[in-house]
Amino acid sequence: MKKPHILVVDAQPGSPQRYQVALAGLDAPEFCFVSSAEQALSKLRNGPIDLLIADIEPNPAEALEMLASARQIDGELPMIVVTTSQNLESATASLRLGVADYLPKPVDPELLATTAARLLSGRRREAEYELLRRQVERPYSFDDIIGGCPAMRKVFDTIEQVANSNVDVLVVGETGTGKELVARSIHRRSGRAAGPFVPVDCGAIPDSLLESEFFGHEKGSFTGADSRRIGLLEFADHGTFFLDELGELPMLLQAKLLRTLQERKIRRVGGREEIEVDLRIVAATARNLDEMIREGRFRQDLYYRINVVRIDLPPLRERGDDIGLLAEYMVQRYGREMDHPIDRITPEAYQVLAQYRWPGNVRELQNVIRRGIALSKGSMIELDDLPDEIVAAAGEGKSSGAVGYFEVRNEYVTRFEQQYLSDLLARHRGDVRTAALEAKLPRGTLYRLMKNHNLDAGSFR
Repeated sequence: MKKPHILVVDAQPGSPQRYQVALAGLDAPEFCFVSSAEQALSKLRNGPIDLLIADIEPNPAEALEMLASARQIDGELPMIVVTTSQNLESATASLRLGVADYLPKPVDPELLATTAARLLSGRRREAEYELLRRQVERPYSFDDIIGGCPAMRKVFDTIEQVANSNVDVLVVGETGTGKELVARSIHRRSGRAAGPFVPVDCGAIPDSLLESEFFGHEKGSFTGADSRRIGLLEFADHGTFFLDELGELPMLLQAKLLRTLQERKIRRVGGREEIEVDLRIVAATARNLDEMIREGRFRQDLYYRINVVRIDLPPLRERGDDIGLLAEYMVQRYGREMDHPIDRITPEAYQVLAQYRWPGNVRELQNVIRRGIALSKGSMIELDDLPDEIVAAAGEGKSSGAVGYFEVRNEYVTRFEQQYLSDLLARHRGDVRTAALEAKLPRGTLYRLMKNHNLDAGSFR
């Protein structure tokens, strides 16, 4: 592991020895001692520094200027200031510059060591998270979308091909598959990236308000219209208008939207003037629009107008090893956000995640991982940290789709557990208590594993 680099700015005689003794318990830090602000800034510009400790005496103004410059060089650098108890004003000013803590003189060595260890630990977590983000994003990420399976690669290729054009796009996929992420990626990579991205959930706005929300209204056009209001379509001018849950649009509004798409003009409710709008439509739906067209619940001409390019998002259960990739990424990301670092998911817990069908797709996986982190008592997400209904449902059948590394591994793990538990119970003649002692497992965990493999202790007696 990389040794932490600590920069100490202190002009007092004997200060290097004092800091070395006080921080001797840290993980073999490498110290750099300087006596002036100019020297400190030079070190910060020329080398990696993990922690800055600065005595702001005897020139607080110069020291504060140095801290401000240090923050510009490294926006995340943890800093500690040392000052006399009479100089609280300068200490407060340093906190406004992002200093993590200040310590009064004479410095308590134990307090200094504790503070430094805490800040270095946070710095290390930040570096580990950044490394993980880069590792995940480099081969498996497309903007904010994580995935490596062939179906997701096809999605990424399609986004790249159509982003810079002005064609309208239809994104189709089950709830929770990330349709809005695809829409935002198209917008971000297009020539409209500097314009607004306006998302609207067609199923969340009452039918009576949809027309006014989409097209806006003039003052006095209906009861309660006390002033002119710009609609969402007009607000999306020179940008991207994202229609989520397109299949929820009522037929009347479908007709008005079709005219807007054909002419790129709108008319506010109660208005006479037609207003030109320059926008791109990206629509998304989890509904079967072909079936809705046959049943007369969706306009075929609107479907053809929007469905210039279609992107199909696969459900999570068909994405193979992406489940493991997403789970590990979420564990690191949400563990950091929730201030509860998690090292890994245990094989038993991962087996459940891999075999579960995920009807709520990526959104459901996010919720399960967040719950697991919140309930975890240590640095791992274990089987007990997963919802009981998911553990039970995962045992009813294995996920379909292409067989990848994790699924093959799970098959071997399952066979191993079956054989191990059978031999263990046979040796102890069905005595679960003594079997659990030998296996070094809590008795409840052993019972759960036996249930997963349909093993009855009585059959071994």
